[in-house]
Amino acid sequence: MAGVDVAFTPLSEAAALYARVRRVVPPIAWAGFEGDIEAILALKRQRNAVILAHNYQTPEIFHCVADIVGDSLALAREAARTEAAVIVMAGVHFMAETAKLLNPEKTVLIPDLRAGCSLADSITPADIAGLRAAHPGVPVVTYVNTSAAVKAASDICCTSGNVRRIVEGLGVPRVILIPDEFLARNVARETGVEIITWSGHCEVHERFTAQEIRAMRETHPGLTVLAHPECPPEVVAEADFAGSTAMMDEYVTRHQPSRVALITECSMSDNIAARNPGVDFIRPCNLCPHMKRITLPAIRRALETMTHEVTIPAALAAPARAAVERMLAF
Repeated sequence: MAGVDVAFTPLSEAAALYARVRRVVPPIAWAGFEGDIEAILALKRQRNAVILAHNYQTPEIFHCVADIVGDSLALAREAARTEAAVIVMAGVHFMAETAKLLNPEKTVLIPDLRAGCSLADSITPADIAGLRAAHPGVPVVTYVNTSAAVKAASDICCTSGNVRRIVEGLGVPRVILIPDEFLARNVARETGVEIITWSGHCEVHERFTAQEIRAMRETHPGLTVLAHPECPPEVVAEADFAGSTAMMDEYVTRHQPSRVALITECSMSDNIAARNPGVDFIRPCNLCPHMKRITLPAIRRALETMTHEVTIPAALAAPARAAVERMLAF
């Protein structure tokens, strides 16, 4: 307008990111996130840091501050490739340990030491020794949802995304697959390999029931159901597709079902919905209390104070790293 000098004020870096999550994060919530996001973006540059975020993180972390996102396998792969000096794991403790195993010279931070895992807590190296004694010569395949000490006592690791390939690729009739009992039973059904199980369960996935799936189908005709293989076998049997979180993401992106339910941790639906506006997500909401300990303020504090650093004793690091590297070789 003539005679008026209107200065242009560019959007802040954080504000420009809101477009990524506006479908799943209301403006009133975003107002509380923006300051921490702006600070985290600046701290990452200052510290030469990257943030790895699991698919179960909330959208403001997953889409706005994370540099690398994905399931456990994707994070393990990318952790081995990063050139950053500092890795912040927006996930749970075993994921941070895996990142440290693959990057022994880098600083790896976990924003909250209480971010654990019911599966990781369900088994110890002594338990593995007992299984080996009871089943001599049978290889031990260990889910990445375990401590570095358990990995060190194992032959090879796996994720929900590559477990079938690894179990079949070993070329043996019997395998010890620990610690997730439901994952092991689902893989046994798919492969025909005899699998010795352990009684560990994910506190999120074990709560889903087949009756719940049938009720959702009755309420939402035409529903496509995608289940995580940590769910009980009767839940997986009710689903249209079963796979890792990365496989679920790929399925939705490729097939664009009109209506879908992801039978897994609740934030997964929000993160995929943000990128798939044409898909209606039915949300059976089971939250992981450990993942939810990782927040924007916690990530900001980790970068400001360089805490909490993850370390692994050398005696454990070498054999644990070998088990993870064997997995990545598959």
